[in-house]
Amino acid sequence: MAKFEGYKDIYVFVEQKNGTVAEVGYELISEARKLVASIPEMGYQVVGALLGSNITDKAQDVIAHGADKVIVVDDELLKDYSTQFYTDALTQIIKEFKPDSFLTGATVLGRDLAPRVAARINAGLTADATKIEIDTEKAKDGEALLLVTRPTFGGNLFGTIVCPDTRPQMATIRPKVFDMAPVDASRTGEVVSFAPKWETTEPEVTIDKVVEKIVEGVDITKANILVGAGRGAEGCLDLVEACAKELDGVVCATRAVVEDGYMDKALQVGQTGKTVRPSLYIACGISGAVQHVAGMEKSDMIIAINRDPQAEIFTIANMGFVGDVNEVLPLLVEEIKKAKAA
Repeated sequence: MAKFEGYKDIYVFVEQKNGTVAEVGYELISEARKLVASIPEMGYQVVGALLGSNITDKAQDVIAHGADKVIVVDDELLKDYSTQFYTDALTQIIKEFKPDSFLTGATVLGRDLAPRVAARINAGLTADATKIEIDTEKAKDGEALLLVTRPTFGGNLFGTIVCPDTRPQMATIRPKVFDMAPVDASRTGEVVSFAPKWETTEPEVTIDKVVEKIVEGVDITKANILVGAGRGAEGCLDLVEACAKELDGVVCATRAVVEDGYMDKALQVGQTGKTVRPSLYIACGISGAVQHVAGMEKSDMIIAINRDPQAEIFTIANMGFVGDVNEVLPLLVEEIKKAKAA
C-alpha cells in the first residue's frame, strides 16, 4: 500500500477578486502542468480550486489556462475575502479530495490563507518559493515528492525543502516567478461544485468599510522595459530616469536605493520587493546581490552597467558595460535618441 493512499494530483488555489482572477493562479497552473508532465507514470492531473461568489462562470477560463479540473465553491459568504470562511472552505476541499500537492500564490491574500490551512490540517508549508520540481526518481516508486526551493538567510542562500511526512505538500510562490502558458480556449475539463458545511455563518470579523488603495504611477511588475538603479547610480538618478523615458520604460531600484530614501518601496525589485519579468532590464550601478537578482533574473534581456568588472551582475547579464554609470548613461541616451530619429 502506498504511503499516502488516496492522495493525488497537484492543486492550485485560483485567487480572484470581484470576479477577476489573479494572474499568479494561472502562472502556477502552467507550472503545475510541467510538473505532472515530468511524472507521467503517476497519472496526475492539475486541479484548480476557485472560491468566491458568482464565480462559477470563471471555471472555464481556469480550464483554458491549463487545469484539467476545477473545484468551485460558489457561496455568498465568500464574496469578499475572509480568513475564516476561506480557510474553512479550503480545508474541507483538501479533506474531501486529498490533493498530493497544493500551490498558492504568495500574495497578501495567499500569505494569510496558506499557513492557516496548513496549520488546520497539520501539513508542511514552504513559503515564498522561487522554484518547484518533483523528484522523478521517487516518482518511479509511486511517490511525487515536491522539491521546493526558496531563499534563506536574508536571500544569501537558497535551500530546497521537502515535506515527506505529510500531505498535501504545500507551498506559496511569488507572482511572476513562472511563465503563464498561452490560453487554449478549446481545452475541456471537469467542473465540480463543492458546498462546504459551515459550522457557523456568523463572521468572526465584520468589515465596516473597504477603502481601495490608490496606486500611483506604473506597476513595475507589468512594465515591459525597466531601468534599475543601484547604489552606484544614486548620484545620477536623473540620467536613469532620462534613459527610461527615452525607452518608454519605467524606473525601478534595489533595496539599498529605497532604504537610502531615493525611491519609493513600490519601485523595489528583489526578494523583499517585487519580482519582475520585463523584455529588457538595464541594471545601472547594481552589484548583483542575490536578493536583487532573485527578483529580476528571468528578464528576457539584461544589460548591466557597472564600474567593477568583477560585479556579480555580469554573471547573469546578456550584455555588460564596464564603466561609470555617470559616463555610460549619457552616451546610451544619445544613441537611443539617434536610433529613434533614424
